[in-house]
Amino acid sequence: MARSGLADAARLAHWADDALRPGGDGASDGKGTLSDETAERAAADLGLTAAQIRADWDTARLAGLVEVHGNSARPGWRLRAWDRDDSAVLRGWVALFDAWSLAHPEPGDREPAAVAEVVSAMPQVLSFLQLSAGPVPVEQLLDLLEQRVVELRTERCEIPYGPQPEPVEEPEATEPQDAPLAPLLDWALRALASVGALTYGDGQATLTPLGNWAVWVKLEQICVAAQSPAGNIEVAAEEMLRGCAQLRPNAARAEYRAWLAARPVGSAVTDLLGAARGDDALLRGLAFEALRVVGAPAEPDVRAVAEEPTLRPYALLWLAEHDGIDPEDAHEVLTREEATWLWVDTAAAVADHGEAPMLVRHLESALQPTVPQLLDEVRAVGHPRTVQVLVALAAAHPDPALAKAVRRAAFQVHTGG
Repeated sequence: MARSGLADAARLAHWADDALRPGGDGASDGKGTLSDETAERAAADLGLTAAQIRADWDTARLAGLVEVHGNSARPGWRLRAWDRDDSAVLRGWVALFDAWSLAHPEPGDREPAAVAEVVSAMPQVLSFLQLSAGPVPVEQLLDLLEQRVVELRTERCEIPYGPQPEPVEEPEATEPQDAPLAPLLDWALRALASVGALTYGDGQATLTPLGNWAVWVKLEQICVAAQSPAGNIEVAAEEMLRGCAQLRPNAARAEYRAWLAARPVGSAVTDLLGAARGDDALLRGLAFEALRVVGAPAEPDVRAVAEEPTLRPYALLWLAEHDGIDPEDAHEVLTREEATWLWVDTAAAVADHGEAPMLVRHLESALQPTVPQLLDEVRAVGHPRTVQVLVALAAAHPDPALAKAVRRAAFQVHTGG
């Protein structure tokens, strides 16, 4: 259903990707809408009217199939993943669903404040439709909408403490508080129908299977966020990751999901990558575990940080797994130098947060067949924690001869040898 509903928008986005190459005339008028010249050109190429092209363009923008920057447009990551990733299609449709109030023009004779109240109240109306699991009379939805709008107005009503100046008479509002909401409900239902979330007619509304799924997913996210096992929902990414460090993998993933459900995906990914850039190697690994829970929406940001030396091995492994490579084989995408750098970084995490036997076991996971070869390559990669890792390994290892060799290597790195 999502592919069918977005097919025309995807077709136009692919046309724009092929026809509007960088360096050509601007596709946009600077406000995100197509220029007249580009709309006419697209209409001629695709056999549609200019009005249809503009409608499809707006849908493509809201669904993230195209991104507009000033006078230029470029394909969004969802368009790149369109044919191979069903989740990209569903996320594109959910983005359109979230922007339903922009997909259909609002009544021009209504106060913006009243429109905003209806937009804020519609999630409860949609939840009621989802729970009803069938057609609901518009009169019933109108009653629910009116109740919710009254609740919103009551929540905003704050009585200030202390003496107050005499009230100043204000001009009468063009739309009184008790203005009928039926026209705005009609607009909201038509807008939601235009994006494929529900059907509307004969005095009743019914969620489509796609709309029912989307509302169910959002209700589930709210429930997950409300049931955070370790209570890390409201804290920053770094603190959340520290709170997950002692959890078992499944419990940590549940915590990541709860934390992600409570904030926009874009800012969450930015915060996780910010935590990964810190000095704590343990948080670096945990941040990319959380990004695995994010999935496809994190791909552009992860790909962008793949050139940062500190994050590169983690990003390459993440991208390999995202592209379908078995996690056990993903390490093969790393060069020998990148794998050694990752070994030192992981050893730093173990040295800071683990116990001595863990560090000794970590020695066995190195790619190099002998300790002298490992020490040579570790010295060569130039990890900033090399000395501390080698000193900790020498102190933990039970073999005196090996410990002496590791201490000597640490001294050589420390003195620049």
